[in-house]
Amino acid sequence: MKEQSKILIVEDDTSLAEGLKRALATETVETDSCATLREAKLRLKKSTWDLVLLDVNLPEGSGLDLLARIRKESDIPVILLTANDLETDIVNGLELGAEDYITKPFSLAVLRARVNTQLRKKLHRKEQNNTEVRVFQSGKYHFDFLRMKFLIQGKRVELSKTEQKLLLILTENQGITMSRSDLIDRVWTGEAEFVDENALSVTVKRLRDKLDAQDMIKTIYGVGYTWVKEYE
Repeated sequence: MKEQSKILIVEDDTSLAEGLKRALATETVETDSCATLREAKLRLKKSTWDLVLLDVNLPEGSGLDLLARIRKESDIPVILLTANDLETDIVNGLELGAEDYITKPFSLAVLRARVNTQLRKKLHRKEQNNTEVRVFQSGKYHFDFLRMKFLIQGKRVELSKTEQKLLLILTENQGITMSRSDLIDRVWTGEAEFVDENALSVTVKRLRDKLDAQDMIKTIYGVGYTWVKEYE
């Protein structure tokens, strides 16, 4: 039996919302819609969703406020729908945690492709979480990525989401040099083109400092970074 996905469409143009519901619904995708921030908050509380299509411009406020609230409570993928092709709106949305955006008027084929990309990514993450223990143990380090517990000699360290992503990639590929471009693509999925390359250097430095891992996270000059493999 195929995995079922649920999409919530938050759009005050009811005719557009109905069209999106019909266009995105399939055997494996269930769609529903609401027109206000208040109703969206209720739907998000009552049900589990796999993706939210969120209009930025809603009658009683900005969809970005709802996005900020969603990000505090969950990692549901969010695609922004906006009539404003403004760089500030795009940047603000991505910085608040949106996975993607699309500007009205848009092609349904393009929207379907972007929606399907996010659903595939979410399913892949779910499958990984179901099949992998995702615990890294080496020397003084104990990292439990599922429970988000990161210990150095038994002492807990708090890491940001970005630092956690980078650490997971490095430790999963222990002893392998990861290129800067690959790390940027994988850490900042869906927004790599908007990320300054210096952001990776800054994140690496913060991670080294927090974990006291100057000897473990090695810079391979001109290439990228590696988590040093310890041999018994």
